[in-house]
Amino acid sequence: MQQVMDGVRILEVAQYTFVPSAGAVLADWGADVIKVEHPVKGDGQRGLLQVGGQANTGQINFLMEHSNRGKRSIGIDLANEQGRALLYEIAKTSDVFLTNYLPGVRRKLGIEVDDLRAVNPKIIYARGSAHGEKGPERERGGYDSTDYWARSGSGMGGRAAGDAPAMPPGPAYGDSLGGMTIAGGIAAALFARERTGEPSIVDISLLGTGLWAMGAALTASMLAGDGASGAAAPSAGAAYMNPLVGLFRTREGGSLMLTMLQGHHYWADTIEQLGRPELAHDPRFATPQAFSDNASEVREILSEIFATATLEEWRTRLQAMKGQWGPFQTVAQIPGDPQVDANGHIIEIEVAPGQSFRVVANPVQFDETPPTLRKGPEHAQHTEEFLMDFGLDWDEITRLKQAGVIN
Repeated sequence: MQQVMDGVRILEVAQYTFVPSAGAVLADWGADVIKVEHPVKGDGQRGLLQVGGQANTGQINFLMEHSNRGKRSIGIDLANEQGRALLYEIAKTSDVFLTNYLPGVRRKLGIEVDDLRAVNPKIIYARGSAHGEKGPERERGGYDSTDYWARSGSGMGGRAAGDAPAMPPGPAYGDSLGGMTIAGGIAAALFARERTGEPSIVDISLLGTGLWAMGAALTASMLAGDGASGAAAPSAGAAYMNPLVGLFRTREGGSLMLTMLQGHHYWADTIEQLGRPELAHDPRFATPQAFSDNASEVREILSEIFATATLEEWRTRLQAMKGQWGPFQTVAQIPGDPQVDANGHIIEIEVAPGQSFRVVANPVQFDETPPTLRKGPEHAQHTEEFLMDFGLDWDEITRLKQAGVIN
């Protein structure tokens, strides 16, 4: 794969997943991402015992690997004046400063825009936040569950009519999508600086990313003027003008999703693939108007047919169907999905000879080639190596260690 970010240095002072996942994407693309952690405590995410109901204390910290693979970690105490001075020296050689620290902490540590621009006027300053950099809640923290999921309408929009709001479908769900958004913003800022010579301040919030994801439904609601549009997701058993859009249950608990927006256009082929070709000529469904008028009957027929076979059986039988559909999958089923495998969406990372684990690659590929990924760093793993490459000698490194500036 072409390393499109080769030669770009990202200086990251961030914790948890939202912003660090952007650094992981940029590292996947070839950037040199220097992750600055507290020399003793490290990224707070390293200490999480459970995430999404899953133990996060094994040899592979899955959340850290997801959001930090391919980086170099150095331990610097930014509350120490010498530590800040060292950070500023690194910033002089960096293209981008990336952070998710709250405004008050940024001011206290001296890592605001003006602080970084004082030592490197051309540095791009990228910051991710929960609620945005403006407004009455700019100083308050949050997570993807509070802003991307709950506040943006995704949680309510994902529920069936009358049901309670749903929880996020997985750990770091909005964080990961937000990280891709940040990476895209940084790429655009680098492009603009290349063209104009001027650096940008890049702001991305979990709330804004969540609103973008709900943008079509939110716009529809605002146009309707009653707040009702997009309030609940389609569920099996409901009647629609187009019955070839919706969720259908299969035998033994599986489900699949039909999304044939030109419903009647696909009706004859669909019903033939389902083994009931005579229904294509049934007067109740023979014309687009009749098909729409009798949508509830179509859905009832389809529900009965899909319930006769398992999801795996339907996946085989429907391969030739012209209309659009997809299986609902658990995370345990995804690694065996032939499309996932064929497109290199899951990548093997070697830990040691004969020892490896798998992670999900970011979805962007260059030159039709999946990325080659490297394991995330241990806490402050590269401090000495990086500082020696940076030009410090052993005496200076020892002095900084003794002063508690680095680990």
